[in-house]
Amino acid sequence: MSDTITLTKNTGALKGKTIFITGASRGIGRAIALKCAADGANIAIAAKSAEPHPKLPGTIFTVAEEIEATGGVALPMQVDVREEEQVAEAMKKTAETFGGIDCVINNAGAINLTSVESTPPKRYDLMMDVNARAVYLTAHLAIPYLKQSECAHILSLSPPLNLEPRWLGPFAPYALSKFGMTILSMGLAEELKKTSINVATLWPRTLVATAAIEFAVGNREMFEQSRKPIVMADAAYEVLITTNRGLNGAQLIDEALLHERGVEDFTQYAHNPAKAGELAVDLFLDP
Repeated sequence: MSDTITLTKNTGALKGKTIFITGASRGIGRAIALKCAADGANIAIAAKSAEPHPKLPGTIFTVAEEIEATGGVALPMQVDVREEEQVAEAMKKTAETFGGIDCVINNAGAINLTSVESTPPKRYDLMMDVNARAVYLTAHLAIPYLKQSECAHILSLSPPLNLEPRWLGPFAPYALSKFGMTILSMGLAEELKKTSINVATLWPRTLVATAAIEFAVGNREMFEQSRKPIVMADAAYEVLITTNRGLNGAQLIDEALLHERGVEDFTQYAHNPAKAGELAVDLFLDP
């Protein structure tokens, strides 16, 4: 598929590892799942989408089929990251199925770019629960499993802290929920520094062509200024194959990490390679 092109090579470092990914039924989560599965990882697909959506392609079952079609192993589970019992049961089932959990990726997200005045309490609660609270909840429930892994990771897709007023004024509720993910990750990195668990965050340098861009940020025309989800999958892969807790506490940007790991040509990551020089910088990042 055109959206699964990758510029980083698989190393086999994830072979036999088990990766629990929230929101993995489409977009960046799906891309990470396919990338890691291609390297031999077992993938626990934890997402709400079990039934086809009229506007949003992809379910936990279609992603599982994609993984299995390439020889990978997947465990699709319908999970709402706001529900403790559902997350706990999914973690337990994952560990029982694959013998443990090595990595947790907090990819599920809720976005609403509105001011405090314009954000209904219900929408505020949704963003806080799906974004910030889910990092706490998945970590809280996964740590006992992760401690049994020789090289474990908790990776959250959230931005580096940038408290400039221009990022806070327009949509403080969303900013709070995403920065909350990062702050929790910073705390976890310190809390777990004497364990085998590496904690980091990852954020895209440019917009990424996902449903969030099409329906919550702008429209599908913005895809012309975006990269494909695989850029985040390649970067996440580089995080997960890093040993000795070398990235613990890091607030990473996909482009910078990939460049550091040897990627020089980013053109093919662009949704439209002909406009690779006209990409839009993502939220919370300075040009």
